[in-house]
Amino acid sequence: MELNITNETENLLFDRREIYGNIKANSTPSRVEVTKALAEKFSTPEDNIKIKKIEGKFGAQTFDVEANIYTSKENKDKVEIKKKKDEKVAEPAAPKEELIPAAKVEGGSGGAPFESTSKETPKKESKPKEESKK
Repeated sequence: MELNITNETENLLFDRREIYGNIKANSTPSRVEVTKALAEKFSTPEDNIKIKKIEGKFGAQTFDVEANIYTSKENKDKVEIKKKKDEKVAEPAAPKEELIPAAKVEGGSGGAPFESTSKETPKKESKPKEESKK
């Protein structure tokens, strides 16, 4: 993965640097990879970097990147809106707890709100018997 910066502007109002560049790679780089590359190139912590866009064209191996580098994490949190994809980058996937079906739980505690907690079995409806014709 090769990072090439095409434009860099200083935005004093938001206390950040706005970076525009290109990345050459075989496949679309992840946000984590781009963040690490920018942090290494600009000698800043990864927490201060916000990736705005990674865009590629069909069949091309170059990707346009837009990012903002803030002077501190507090400035970034004040300005930027947090999105789900940013939370995924910040927190690696936690192991999922194994779900136990409510029917197997004894005593009915912790079950779904529509489950019956009593031990009565539902009555089976019987179909009316057909009368035989004589």
